[in-house]
Amino acid sequence: MRPPAAAQKSDWRDEIFAALKAAEIRQVGYVPDSGHARLIELCRDDPEIRAVPLTTEEEGIALAAGAWLGGQRAALLMQSSGVGNCINMLSLAKNCRFPLIMLVTMRGEWAEFNPWQVPMGSKTRAALELCDVLVYRVEQPEEAAETIAAALEIAFNGDLATTVLLSQRLIGAKRWVK
Repeated sequence: MRPPAAAQKSDWRDEIFAALKAAEIRQVGYVPDSGHARLIELCRDDPEIRAVPLTTEEEGIALAAGAWLGGQRAALLMQSSGVGNCINMLSLAKNCRFPLIMLVTMRGEWAEFNPWQVPMGSKTRAALELCDVLVYRVEQPEEAAETIAAALEIAFNGDLATTVLLSQRLIGAKRWVK
């Protein structure tokens, strides 16, 4: 038996989706990622959002630029290892001054099983800050919606590039399965 609706605990991923909807995000670019799986599913199921699978993360920056030029708002979902792929394209956001919001699931930190994820995971924040991206971080589920709403607001009010890092402790460490 399910508890009454009022007693059900809201999932932080659903709250992130609600923040995207409240900010009138209409396009979401993503590289498939288990850390974003629920959010991707919600975006794909919403008829008001065009969810666009990307072959590489930097395509999402171009998608956000095009959405802005076309009068829509976009968000980019990726994993921390994809941030390194975006370094050159981040100059587009800086020079053209369009809002860019990136939600980044972290790897290479809390209980990581794959040592190849550690180098980029340990330098993600620094790399983004060197590219003049405002960086926020979420460690606890109750911080997610409010932090993302704040990042969305500053991005769209100031035509700025912003990122919210979703910690590996928050999303859960991946496990090697044989």
